[in-house]
Amino acid sequence: MRRVPFITTTIFALSCFSASAALDENQVDKGKVTAGGKPVTLLGSGVTVGEQAPSFKVVNADFTPVSLSQFDGKAVVISVVPSLDTGICSLQTKYFNEKVAAQYPNIVMLTISTDLPFAQKRFCKQEGVDKVQTLSDAVWRNFGEQYGLLIKDMGLLSRAVFILDKDHKVKYKQLISNLASEPNYADVIKSLDTL
Repeated sequence: MRRVPFITTTIFALSCFSASAALDENQVDKGKVTAGGKPVTLLGSGVTVGEQAPSFKVVNADFTPVSLSQFDGKAVVISVVPSLDTGICSLQTKYFNEKVAAQYPNIVMLTISTDLPFAQKRFCKQEGVDKVQTLSDAVWRNFGEQYGLLIKDMGLLSRAVFILDKDHKVKYKQLISNLASEPNYADVIKSLDTL
């Protein structure tokens, strides 16, 4: 297995992080998220229920670009996590893989984080995640910008869940107020049942 040198990974991550420095603060979700009891600033546009979901550009495990348009005509669940290598993010991703994907096989299940694709691929292999597509926002930070979820000075995405209908209108949004908490899964399932 080929390993990417730490210095290369670090430079890559820092260059991506610095590119996000010029983003405006998300006014839609201002003051709604905390980490360790302190408010965090979210950067980017922010989205609301009822609007057309913004397009985004991320990469898969092979660094191949993936956009929302590739799922045209399909309902989509987007589970957003700060990092798959943390306990809560791992639980969230495995929940959608094991419980939700099996119950709703015709709905596209995505997990998006700023983890590098190498780390996402390793996580999926170790944890048996095979029904959820993990996508990385590490290259352009475009998803974080379009959905207003990039955490200022951290380079991570805030925890959230979105449900898009077949026309990719935002039918449901759950922005988790405490980064250390899991989503309200029952609420997500309730919304999925209305699609």
